[in-house]
Amino acid sequence: MPLLDHFHEPLVSRRAWESFHARWVNSIADALQATLPRRYFAEIQVHLGRSVEADVAEFEITANEEEPPNGSTGGVAVQTWAPPAPPVVFTATFLDDIEVHVRDERNDGRLVAVVELVSPANKDRPETRSAFAAKCAAYLKRGVGLIAVDIVTSRNFNMHNELVRLLDVAAPLMPEEESLIAVAYRPTRRQQENRVEAWPTPLSVGGTLPTLPLAIRGWRAIPVDLEAAYTDARQRSRL
Repeated sequence: MPLLDHFHEPLVSRRAWESFHARWVNSIADALQATLPRRYFAEIQVHLGRSVEADVAEFEITANEEEPPNGSTGGVAVQTWAPPAPPVVFTATFLDDIEVHVRDERNDGRLVAVVELVSPANKDRPETRSAFAAKCAAYLKRGVGLIAVDIVTSRNFNMHNELVRLLDVAAPLMPEEESLIAVAYRPTRRQQENRVEAWPTPLSVGGTLPTLPLAIRGWRAIPVDLEAAYTDARQRSRL
């Protein structure tokens, strides 16, 4: 199925991109579960950074509410405690996480690979783009294979280039106007040298999605058919 523009009219006002992305990562995880050996399992992680603000607001609303007495038979109610005013406050960037994690059951559930879907909030400001690139770099430095997929049409930034600049490596950049991309990264060691091999692929609205290698740490790479997973998500979403 051709790639849709989920961030502009006519689709954006009728279907929430968050819902589709969540369905898409589920489709990717289901496909991985059918491919991976039994020692590995795939699970999704969806967390929108702005929900941190909601958590804080909810705490502030409920902090002063009276709690029921302790124990099933009653007891002494404990006064609500609040910390003192913080002596230091600084700004922070809370990222959106829309990911599939592959973990190794034989190694205490160690993270061995990630498929990451980029959100608008991941690329809307310089600090969020830097934070997203830093998260990807942290995966690679741990030897975790990574696929990053960016179909966000409302923010024209190339996130692969952000990662290359952060790593400060001598790697060719993609054209900046190619803001829709899918990239596979494989951390490896060859000829006594640590390397990251990359498969950057430009995308386009109306085009198809590629099949990319997902490197499983300690094992080998397996194909991830992004087009098949996207088609499944569209069919389930009736798009």
